[in-house]
Amino acid sequence: MTSLAGTGVLLRFNLRRDRLMIPVWVAVNALMVLSMPNTLKGLYGTEAERADLLHQVATNASFRALIGPALGDSLGALTAWRVGVYAGALAAATSLLVVVRHTRDEEESGRQELIASGAVGRRASLTAALLAAGVANAVLALLVAAGLAAQGAAGAVAFALGLAAVGMVFATTAAIVAQLTESARLARGLTAAVLGAAFVLRAAGDSAKDDGSSVLTWLSPLGWLENLRPYAHERWWVLPLFAAAVALQGAVAYGLAGRRDTGMSFLPTRPGPATGRLGAAGALAWRLQRGGVLGWSIGFFLAGVVYGGLTDGVADLVGDNRNAREIVERMGGQSGLTDAFLASTTGMLGLIAALYVVASVLRLNGEETSGRAEPLLANPVGRLRWAAGHLTIAFGGAVLIMLLAGLGFAVGHGRDVGPILGACLVQVAGVWVIGGLAVLLYGVLPRAAMAAWGVAGAVLLIGWVGPALNVPQAVLDVSPFGHLPKLPGGEMSWGPVLVLLGLAALLVAAGLAGLRRRDLTT
Repeated sequence: MTSLAGTGVLLRFNLRRDRLMIPVWVAVNALMVLSMPNTLKGLYGTEAERADLLHQVATNASFRALIGPALGDSLGALTAWRVGVYAGALAAATSLLVVVRHTRDEEESGRQELIASGAVGRRASLTAALLAAGVANAVLALLVAAGLAAQGAAGAVAFALGLAAVGMVFATTAAIVAQLTESARLARGLTAAVLGAAFVLRAAGDSAKDDGSSVLTWLSPLGWLENLRPYAHERWWVLPLFAAAVALQGAVAYGLAGRRDTGMSFLPTRPGPATGRLGAAGALAWRLQRGGVLGWSIGFFLAGVVYGGLTDGVADLVGDNRNAREIVERMGGQSGLTDAFLASTTGMLGLIAALYVVASVLRLNGEETSGRAEPLLANPVGRLRWAAGHLTIAFGGAVLIMLLAGLGFAVGHGRDVGPILGACLVQVAGVWVIGGLAVLLYGVLPRAAMAAWGVAGAVLLIGWVGPALNVPQAVLDVSPFGHLPKLPGGEMSWGPVLVLLGLAALLVAAGLAGLRRRDLTT
């Protein structure tokens, strides 16, 4: 038996398990990219408007740090500029989640040991995980290349290959981290931290130079993507950098995988105290989720600072472009460009906070399927008490990160903290509805609990792309965020907020009722 025996079977199994997650996130990423050319054509339809945009970006270091340098004035080049960094980051996030799920998650739950007892090679599981990430990135590349071909075949292929290459770089990064750590949660956190560091390096480099030539930009795989320069005299020689990084990291991951036992790691966790120090189920939930809460809190505060600092430059960037102003106002209300920008960005952070609450709620599902919940519930701990600890962190954590985002806005923009905090807290109602749907799915249909990610992805897509495409209001109203008042600047309407909070409470109650009545792991 070779070290890769059984890889094909495991790959098919992995793709079957991810039949919801991978298509949803690939579709979100592809639609985000493919919707941009028509949007940009409506915003900057003439060469003079596009030339003015390039001048504004070249002279605004803050916007370069956030989005990257604009290296060409064609619709294809502007598409790569506008969504390239974020599409690459989303491809990277999807890849790292897939790889960690099928490597360290499987070992932590004990399923990998059962698989390894069959006719399965030592490196088959790692190979199947990387191939699953490769399938996701290949489908994304095909969709992007086909969708952007009308803007120019060479640029479409370059951009598509760059996105897939960024995803595979972080897939192999996750493969290395999965060998080093003993916890899937820590593996995801460390790989996400590497992705965050790559974004920060690129942002620092792009803020310093307007052509992507900074050394800091070249230290980041996201910087390699923009230096590939799709639709701006493509630099095909950048692609071998991605290939070398993937090959090198893959070799390291395979080397580490062959030198450790299943379930073990090179950086084992420290043993706990001889006697337990956690006296309640809620304390255990906090111990399990505190790292995630801390990471999201820091990220939202820094995002608030960055977006707050950009607020004063929005008027210069939009200028006299009526279409651009209409999109900002469609997302943030009609109360003036500055307030509309703040409202739209707080709304975007609310959409992202929905990802946090889904991840936190589904920690219950992870504890159950891994077998860790059953021994706990065998003690005098009721199901509702156990679930309440995790749900308090999920829903309370959503409030915390939005508060910190508001404080970040106040720091970055220097305006009164009250209105912007109110704007951020209003988003909590929409976030809680998504969290309630996740609780309902977990409590009533645990096998379909992962579909909560699809709901969050669909809501994110509607809120991000819908206003730019001028979709009907009926479509925007499918999302709970479409019913929230546009703050700051707009009129506060308590009716929709209270209705959404009531709906969230009903969804949570129904989910908990289902949890009480069903068998575990069924």
